Order: sequence, then C-alpha cells, then structure tokens
Amino acid sequence: MNRKSPTHRRPGRRAAVAAGLVLAVGLGVSTQVSAQASVHAPAKASTAAAQSVSGTHGQALTRVADFYGAYIDAKGDYPDPDATLAKALRKHYLTPDFAKRLAAWERRNGADGVLRAQNVPVKWTLTDNGAIGHAHEVIVTLTFGGGETTRKIKLFVLVERYNHISDIGTTSSR
Repeated sequence: MNRKSPTHRRPGRRAAVAAGLVLAVGLGVSTQVSAQASVHAPAKASTAAAQSVSGTHGQALTRVADFYGAYIDAKGDYPDPDATLAKALRKHYLTPDFAKRLAAWERRNGADGVLRAQNVPVKWTLTDNGAIGHAHEVIVTLTFGGGETTRKIKLFVLVERYNHISDIGTTSSR
C-alpha cells in the first residue's frame, strides 16, 4: 500500500479531527460557563474616556512631554526611585546653563526644581503656549495629592530651538 493512499492517512486524520472536536466542544462549554457567570455580575460603567498620546519628532510639546513623563517615572513615588536616570534625563534635556541655575534654585529652596516640589505629582498635563522669539513655551500643570488635598502647580517651560529646555518658571515668558 502506498504511504500516501487515503486508507493510510485516515486513522491519523480521524484522530486529529476527533481531538479538534473535543477541544472545540470543551472550549465552547468553558466559554459559555464564563459568559453565564459574568451575566449575573452587575456591569460597571466606565467613566474614563479612551485615552491616546501622540507626538511629533522635533515638536517642543512632545519633547517636554517625553522629559516630564520619564522624569516623573524616574523620581517615582515608590521605595526605590531611579536617581541615576533622573540625573541622566536632566543632562540630556536641559541646557548646561539652565542645569546650573536649576541646581542653585534647588539648594536655596530645598525642592526639586523640575517639579518645583518635594514630592512627585500624581498627574501632569501639557499645553502648547506658542513660540517666543527663537524658543517655544509649554505649560506644564502638575497635580499633587488627591481629594480635598489636591494642589496644582503651573510651570512654564521654555524650549530653545535645538529642543533643550532652557528655563522652567512659575510665570510665562510672554
């Protein structure tokens, strides 16, 4: 008998079809049980809207968002923040002159100059504030705490034309 004859292949095919059928029936039953179990649970309405984040290479708003997102993650409100990463981010994103001025501000005020606080915000938002000469201003709003103890800080971040942050202040450069 030829190895490829239909008679020779049938036992293997039958076993495969039978196994597939058992698997399909088994999965169907488990799916139905899961679906039936979830029918009795009350549905929770989602209050959060779908979120998306986008950016453009070279855009000041994207640059500042990248910096603040990574910096806040590095500083983290958890037992072992990554101080080495926070320092590297400052070196990469800030102009050398501004980094020196920021370090002096931090010594005088006893707070993180990028966040203008001693702790880490729970939320942050950015808004484009437009071009100012050869630079661009981005408004960063940091939210600290929650509930009745919520506090917001609005910072004005100046990005020079080569995409380095040259100033962070509490008043606009406009």
